[in-house]
Amino acid sequence: MRCLELLSPARNKEIGIAAIDCGADAVYIAGPNFGARKDAGNSFEDIALLCEYAHKFGARVFVTFNISIRDDEVEELHHQMLQAQEAGADAFIVRDERIFEMKDITVPLHASTQCAIRDADRARHFEEIGSARIVLERELSLKTIRQICDSVNCEVEFFVHGALCVCYSGECRLSEYLNGRSADRGECIQACRSLYDLEDAEGNILVKNKALLSLKDYNLYSRLEELAEVGVISFKIEGRLKNASYVKNVVRAYSMALDDIVARHPDKYRRASLGVVRGGFEPNLEKTFNRGYTELFIDGKRGQWSSMNAPKSMGEEIGSVAGVRSTGRGTVDITVKLRKHDIRLVNGDGFAFVSGGKITGFRGDKCEGTHIFAKSCDGLRKGTILFRNISAEFERMVENQLPRRELHASIYVQISGEYTLEISVASEDGREVRSTFRADVDSATDRERATAMLREQLSKRSGHYAFNVRDIDICTKGGDIPLLSASTINSIRRLLASDLDDIPCKAIPLALGKRLSEPSQDSTSLDAYKESYINAHEPAIGVKEPLMLSKYCIRYELGMCPRQRAESLGSSKRTVFSNDKQLFLRNNGKRLALHFDCTRCEMRVEKDLLHLKSD
Repeated sequence: MRCLELLSPARNKEIGIAAIDCGADAVYIAGPNFGARKDAGNSFEDIALLCEYAHKFGARVFVTFNISIRDDEVEELHHQMLQAQEAGADAFIVRDERIFEMKDITVPLHASTQCAIRDADRARHFEEIGSARIVLERELSLKTIRQICDSVNCEVEFFVHGALCVCYSGECRLSEYLNGRSADRGECIQACRSLYDLEDAEGNILVKNKALLSLKDYNLYSRLEELAEVGVISFKIEGRLKNASYVKNVVRAYSMALDDIVARHPDKYRRASLGVVRGGFEPNLEKTFNRGYTELFIDGKRGQWSSMNAPKSMGEEIGSVAGVRSTGRGTVDITVKLRKHDIRLVNGDGFAFVSGGKITGFRGDKCEGTHIFAKSCDGLRKGTILFRNISAEFERMVENQLPRRELHASIYVQISGEYTLEISVASEDGREVRSTFRADVDSATDRERATAMLREQLSKRSGHYAFNVRDIDICTKGGDIPLLSASTINSIRRLLASDLDDIPCKAIPLALGKRLSEPSQDSTSLDAYKESYINAHEPAIGVKEPLMLSKYCIRYELGMCPRQRAESLGSSKRTVFSNDKQLFLRNNGKRLALHFDCTRCEMRVEKDLLHLKSD
């Protein structure tokens, strides 16, 4: 039986706990340094508390150490990894290959998506050096994912939801070139969301002021079972900079989807952690932050992946502006022609519209029927298409209607003598406790009612346990039972929960990888790690590496692809036209050259060397 894991981002301890409550089997989080999101660091004290909570449900905490490491940082990296290990981390997500030689790092190592794993050879390399799991590149097809899964014995993890980098993971140096802040160091400025002009070699502007490198968000909600079938075991959600509402909504939606798969194939799959999630809000992926959704290259075909017209979250289209009237003091009354009669506007809703190529957002301070009262917004006029990107009603529901995660525990009661209660408890993960309680009380005159109350009060929730009395065996003279108050029975139940907590949850074991299951006898010092390390990347402004390498193609998105034109002319041989024009991106005075490899169907973004010389 294969375990399916839902892996959630956690910007901090609180969001990590919320993710586990909503059904995550594991969360990934950064320590103080060395994570690929520099603004999402956490103390090891918080990581320890998150681990303590996660482990109650057999859930896991993975700590990220997935940036490029300088030689002078190796000792501090090693020190922080030992601290994370001591805090209870279950695995590390890593990039630097020196880490695989650190003998005192005893948790499994997962090769980050920053390792640029997009073929079987690269996957086998990371398995051989000791990866217990490999995290694949996003821009892959199901066919390629299957080939990689079939070629390795280690676990395979794949992103299924969230923001998309336009380039291959670990292949972007654009941020550092433009701003001096390296994506490889967790400092990405998200240059792919910036506005660019597209121009030809003569300086003619073909497209003006568009986010030409911005992609829609990934959404493989309907493809999880196919991914499981080809060998993926961990389904990863992007978003370590996202807020709690986003994480709770997305995790709940995907957790329910995985539960459905397990329910359909109970002999084939199970969840990777324990417990069940009950109640709470109804998730809706359309209600949370997104730039529009795409399944990218999962079917091995190109589509419209770009969000160049809306690099920010636009949300759901609600209608068009029927009129804008000033109400004085810098406020306006906006009348909306709703596209559906069942759309309900609520105080605090967030709205967005496009004007002059730019996205403008505003809050509805007060909403009445089809009227929105808000602060004045430049560019908002009659006929403007209006979107709602924040639903105040949904946000309140996510905040207030929280789901509840529980571990099942069965109770067996035996009553003997005058009166001794022998109670045994078995939790769903296999822990067992036995406790004896002496009840020096009167006999119950109504045995049936007293037995029913004992069963009812014990069959309740205490902490994160949902107790269920399976049997009450009465071995007393005449079948008498003690008259126990509800408060006494509740105290017994709480003590049983405490006894279970004293025993560590029996979590499903994680894969170890060759470095732990087949340890080498060689020892390597930190100095040796430094000396043996060969950096996989050239400097960001070096001429040997493109600033960006991507499966995404601007020419395809704009209908300028030679293959597209060949197909439109009915060419059965898929003739590849020569490049009609050299194309460039321009932003803030810097010009970037675009190169297209039609054989590999890839685009490279490079420095425009001729432009630099002319400057």
